Amino acid sequence: MVIYSHKARRGRGFVLIEAAVAIAILLLATIPLASWMMSDARSLHDAYSRAIAVELVDGEMETLVAGAWRNYSEGTNVCHPAGNAARNLPPGQFLIIRHGDQLQLRWTPSGKCGIGAVTREATVK
Repeated sequence: MVIYSHKARRGRGFVLIEAAVAIAILLLATIPLASWMMSDARSLHDAYSRAIAVELVDGEMETLVAGAWRNYSEGTNVCHPAGNAARNLPPGQFLIIRHGDQLQLRWTPSGKCGIGAVTREATVK
């Protein structure tokens, strides 16, 4: 039969308390890191989406200025840009606004997302 002394029982209790305190300290240290990483990931996704929108708007504006603007009537027209990158954008709409020799191409997100509208303007001849 094994008989434990009171000192041995007290020592085991302190080890459990120390372990619980250590785990609590680790949790308190990692929660801010996790939230920082989540906000950083969201910022990176927004930057990626904005880069895609800028690339598509710039490419489509080059096509319009090269002569494709003649295919669109005066006023506001909906545009569907070519390219698979448009699938990675948040929901939104591409609009071509033509007033005489002034062209404006705009991508506007449909809902709330981390990026705003992307607009390019040009004068055609």
